[in-house]
Amino acid sequence: MSTAETLDGRAEAAARSAEEWVLGFTRGWRVPGGPEAFASHFREMLAEDVRLIQPQLPPIVGRRAFEEEFVRPLFALMPDVRGEVESWAARDDTLYIEMTLHATLGGRPLSWRVCDRVTLRDGVAIERESYFDSLPLLAAVVRAPRSWPGYLRAQARRVIPQIAKGRKK
Repeated sequence: MSTAETLDGRAEAAARSAEEWVLGFTRGWRVPGGPEAFASHFREMLAEDVRLIQPQLPPIVGRRAFEEEFVRPLFALMPDVRGEVESWAARDDTLYIEMTLHATLGGRPLSWRVCDRVTLRDGVAIERESYFDSLPLLAAVVRAPRSWPGYLRAQARRVIPQIAKGRKK
């Protein structure tokens, strides 16, 4: 087998892996079915030590943290959140996924565009960095006083442990 054939085979395998991962991502966001179903759907798509980076939050590391620090607070704030994947691209083990998230916050509809960069290893995500303008989301929270307690609880759950870690050093 030539080097070119080996490289072509690896590229084809990476393309198949990327396509399968994006299909699972699309299914997971289309009709999440609540926090437990959402977490269960994504659990096997994420490495045990996955690193999740997003605006307004400290990085989240690990599947358990994904469920406790991302999924539960997200669905507590916006129980009907769902996403529509609009396009995606892959190069080697890196995916870029453009999507629009839709939810109701404080009784008002909300939508915002997101681009996730996902790094795969052996078909599972080892890192996801989400890019989006957080201002529309923050503005929606400000306009919906009923959402303030949930939003502040979610922020506190993430920030207080970070502060405590800093004090222990």
